[in-house]
Amino acid sequence: MANRVAQRPRVWQLAAVRVLVTGARGFVGSHLVPHLAARGAEVIATDREELDVADPEAVLAAVESAAPDAVVHLAALSSVAAAERDPRRCFRVNYAAARHLLDALVRRAPRARLLLVGSGEVYGPLAAGATAFDESAPLRPATHYGAAKAAADLLGQTYAERGLAVVRARAFNHAGAGQAPEFALAGFAKQLAEIEKGMREPMVRVGNLEATRDFCDVGDVVAAYAALLDPAVAPGAYNVASGVERRIGDLLAQLMRAMGVRAEIAVEAGRVRPATRSAGAASRLRRATGWAPRVALDDTLASVALDWRRRVAR
Repeated sequence: MANRVAQRPRVWQLAAVRVLVTGARGFVGSHLVPHLAARGAEVIATDREELDVADPEAVLAAVESAAPDAVVHLAALSSVAAAERDPRRCFRVNYAAARHLLDALVRRAPRARLLLVGSGEVYGPLAAGATAFDESAPLRPATHYGAAKAAADLLGQTYAERGLAVVRARAFNHAGAGQAPEFALAGFAKQLAEIEKGMREPMVRVGNLEATRDFCDVGDVVAAYAALLDPAVAPGAYNVASGVERRIGDLLAQLMRAMGVRAEIAVEAGRVRPATRSAGAASRLRRATGWAPRVALDDTLASVALDWRRRVAR
């Protein structure tokens, strides 16, 4: 079950707040945009078709046109594996784009609040016997993706020290409907749904099942992002995490039980990454906003399973 606390999240209205969202049609953006709109925000949604975030002039023009009160920067190369395959693209999209946006805000919307969405990958792997990372932990990324996100995080801190309202969200793993199969739970569910439909042999191809990760439901993540847009929340770094470390192999077994699909497990060398640990402590976010993850893991897995059953059926 998800962690629960007595404190309820503070509710504040976004009515008449203009929010520019980059990466709006990605996995998280497709959940965040309707969430913000339902809260009364005027959302200016952009994705790669409307805005090349790696083009500084395009970013400047977009900020000038939107005249935002707040910005949520989701646009990114979000797959760690894809970033390893193309480090230059990773740097261009995950670091340089953040720099362009920060510069554009200084020049065209210096009063706007920026939610710079980062990653728990900035901390690197959790050492044996260590407890979950909090925001005071040193940034020691072990991947190209983590390094680019860490660089953007540190740059955001620099701009905050100069007076820009920059909030750095360090989000750990999240899952839900709409996620691409490059990510573990979505990839498992896709294979299981195809097995269920007789579209592939009853075998799930996997990487290292001994790795551990900290998962939240995407609905909880977008609720955290919305809460961090509140001007009453001080700029700074905030982990978005459940605080629960889960073995990937256990999550696969739980998903197989939830879908009622039996299959063999095949570990493929090309998919294997080191069996690292990762978990985050979100007490700072909880104290600042009252947020806590409220969607049970069973419900997240059910939504992932239903999503892939529908996609495979189509």
